[in-house]
Amino acid sequence: MPVVWNKGVIHDVEIRPLNKRTDSRGWLSELFRNDELAPELFPAMCYVSETLPAVTRGPHEHVYQTDFFAFFGPGDLKLYLWDYRPNSSTYCYRMIVPVGASNPTAVIVPPGVVHAYQCVSDVPALVLNAPNKLYAGNEKKEKIDEIRHENITNSPFVLDE
Repeated sequence: MPVVWNKGVIHDVEIRPLNKRTDSRGWLSELFRNDELAPELFPAMCYVSETLPAVTRGPHEHVYQTDFFAFFGPGDLKLYLWDYRPNSSTYCYRMIVPVGASNPTAVIVPPGVVHAYQCVSDVPALVLNAPNKLYAGNEKKEKIDEIRHENITNSPFVLDE
């Protein structure tokens, strides 16, 4: 039986607007302040990726890792979130959030929330992630905390409206 997704806000997902402070030199936006974030969410590493037009990354989820994304452009993306945590008050909820140059946004995605994003602009989009766990653990010697759903036949995580 297919999963029926409810539309709505997902518990524990934080969506924060990124305020760009612009002057004659360009702009600046605070992404992370340790006085505004719970210590268990402090970043363990940081990386930036480029997603080309019409390309999708995900859907995937983490068992232990919390992602701290910053979507600021130059392109735009559609962020998809599915709450797949059986004990969550918003289990089987789905959110679609426009993010990127048109809507600079930081998003905290807790473990068990499946996520994907797709570049919907004609220009590439940059995404910064500052997760609270190291990719592949210390010295990259541990199992990667990622459950990939994008190549699973009949996956319930479909990118549609």
